[in-house]
Amino acid sequence: MTLPILAVTIGDVAGIGPEITAKSLLGHDDVRTRCIPVVIGDEAAMRRGVLNVGGDPAAIRVIKTVAEARNVPGTIELLQTGPSLENVQQGVLSAAAGDASYRFVVEACRLARAGEVQGIVTAPLNKAAMHEGGHNWPGHTELLAHEFGVKNFSLVLSAGDLYFFHLTTHVSMRQAIENITVERTLSVLELAGAFAKSMGKPDEIIGLAGLNPHAGENRLFGDEDADILAPAVAMARARGLNVEGPLPGDALIPAAVRGKYNLAVVCYHDQGHAPFKAVYGDDGVNITVGLPVVRVSVDHGTAFDIAGKGIAREASLVLSLERAAELAPGWDHVWKTAQAA
Repeated sequence: MTLPILAVTIGDVAGIGPEITAKSLLGHDDVRTRCIPVVIGDEAAMRRGVLNVGGDPAAIRVIKTVAEARNVPGTIELLQTGPSLENVQQGVLSAAAGDASYRFVVEACRLARAGEVQGIVTAPLNKAAMHEGGHNWPGHTELLAHEFGVKNFSLVLSAGDLYFFHLTTHVSMRQAIENITVERTLSVLELAGAFAKSMGKPDEIIGLAGLNPHAGENRLFGDEDADILAPAVAMARARGLNVEGPLPGDALIPAAVRGKYNLAVVCYHDQGHAPFKAVYGDDGVNITVGLPVVRVSVDHGTAFDIAGKGIAREASLVLSLERAAELAPGWDHVWKTAQAA
């Protein structure tokens, strides 16, 4: 079987990205039986990352093209992207590092559009640093959507068979409420349905969390659930989707964790992220659904406070590589199903 090639971006080099990349690729040879990882980043930053975790920088092999990758255990095959970042200080917000993290993602997208890689795995970037570097994106998800020219997409947190789709992500609460429309809600419900269909589960129940406490409690705590979410649910059901809701978030999410729902749609960032991280920690990953290639990311930040100490855990990045390798071969079906929806 041909292994999928994954572009692995190292994120903000002032953070823990290079370290967890080094630990993942030098300490988990079994990952290479599932995929061919090609690092998109900076040689100087990766050398430092390898040294920080007690490795030998000679393991780094700079290649010019993806086709040169040999997937040899104990090596890190890297495409140098842009000028050297050897002067970037670890643990310190840096415009140079922010600019580079943007460039790594753009290059990974270019390789994906060219068909040279079948998936993208991202180490964390720092949004403030990326903004300092001149790239005003809320985060990875929105940048990736822009690079691929897609409008209908969702950040999805996943652990095992559980998937949390998000109506909104990296915006203020005030903006999130404004962004939650019937059209947006319906589009994400359709994405969730397309994802379920691509996995051979077209009748999978999709639970939609309410925006307000108690899902509005018959308008006692706001009108959005009745005026926006409920009509979207009705429209989704009319299109054949098995949707329940809007349900109180404090009822839906515990039920999903217990296995009643494998697909849940939440309204805003912390409604999904806070309970998900509390329960799953390093066992969770971040998937972007709605892109033409699979993209999986760690579900944690750049951790400037421990950068350079070699103590950052690589578990989430290893899981991201494994999940991307698992999803990549069938992702074209996910993409076509989502487009049809």
